[in-house]
Amino acid sequence: MSRLLEQYKAETAKELAERFGHASLLAAPRLMKICLNSRVGEANKEQKMLEEAVETLTLVSGQRAVPTKAKKSVAGFNLRKGYNVGCRVTLRGRMMYDFFDRLVNIAIPRIRDFTGMSRTSFDGGGNYSLGIDDPTIFPEVNPDNITYPMGMDITIVTSAKRDEEARALMESLGFPFRRED
Repeated sequence: MSRLLEQYKAETAKELAERFGHASLLAAPRLMKICLNSRVGEANKEQKMLEEAVETLTLVSGQRAVPTKAKKSVAGFNLRKGYNVGCRVTLRGRMMYDFFDRLVNIAIPRIRDFTGMSRTSFDGGGNYSLGIDDPTIFPEVNPDNITYPMGMDITIVTSAKRDEEARALMESLGFPFRRED
């Protein structure tokens, strides 16, 4: 079992249930899933870009990434329905907690000039999104194998109904938020 999952079950769930007045530990906020997404702009012209993005996302997440296709045509972007536009992966359960642990303790501290993550990137429903410009902050990714610039979006979905509860959950699991000024 994941270290963070054990910590959540042993300590965090009880603390959050007491703090927010939940009658049951099952009502305490918890991580539901983590979605990783990468957009590859020129994937139709350069197939290697998509292959590299899929491989990188697979290395980072530990789970096979799936290519995504455009749902509709947009003339301004020279995009047609069905074109490859990126890749995605959704993590749940033990793999989600393992990824969250690596993200918080290894990858995020390797960001250049890191001062903490924004406290305002919540969506109003308890979900947090962040963007990463450089996938080489993850130790699994070899910088020599990256030939095309690639970023990724990470969305952390929680069961919390309010941002305050989600923020408390993520802080208790060690997520490095920026200090309030």
